Amino acid sequence: MTLVATPRTPASPYTVHDLATVVRRVASVPQLWRPKVQLATDHSAVRPPGPDGVDVRLLAWLPSSRTSLCDADLHAHDDASAAFAVVEGVLTEVRDDDVLGRWTTTLQAPAVRVVERGIVHSLRNEQTRLAVSIHAYGRRP
Repeated sequence: MTLVATPRTPASPYTVHDLATVVRRVASVPQLWRPKVQLATDHSAVRPPGPDGVDVRLLAWLPSSRTSLCDADLHAHDDASAAFAVVEGVLTEVRDDDVLGRWTTTLQAPAVRVVERGIVHSLRNEQTRLAVSIHAYGRRP
């Protein structure tokens, strides 16, 4: 299977729609990522294949794990856009913005979310079983 997103130049990064397409396509081929789940349980860089200019990562979330070890784990992705798919289990996303304040969303497989540049968020596994997600980050212009 070839993973293709709309071709872009370095000055014209992938859109969040393109990144969501990438995570959906990777998620739809479990043989690309399922054998690597055990390697990803420590949040190390397990990278399934993806198109040029897109950083694709597989993350396994143990129960009670989160995007960082501190309580203030909200973060932005600098000037990169991102998308992620929950492919197994359930994750909780927290977002913080000027309009809605801090709010949470529970995401169950096969949920896909996009993270525009500048969005502040965090992910965590509040469940008692493993969760797995696939993330795609666009090239920074």
